[in-house]
Amino acid sequence: MSIGVLIFFAILGAFICAKARVAGGAIVFSLIALVLFISTPMGSGLPGAIGDILSNVSKASEPLTAPANSKASG
Repeated sequence: MSIGVLIFFAILGAFICAKARVAGGAIVFSLIALVLFISTPMGSGLPGAIGDILSNVSKASEPLTAPANSKASG
């Protein structure tokens, strides 16, 4: 069985659980699909891309100037 078929069944299981209002099952099937996707060559760069995005968001949220209370009193 190919990895694509396994990912399809995991997404289908998540969809069925979501329609049946079983949140735990939908989350589990979604995580399984994500892990299977990351194990493919196409998805292997996903963790690095997410890390880059989070790093850029962190850099963008840093203040441009130092806070007023950090100045040395003299």
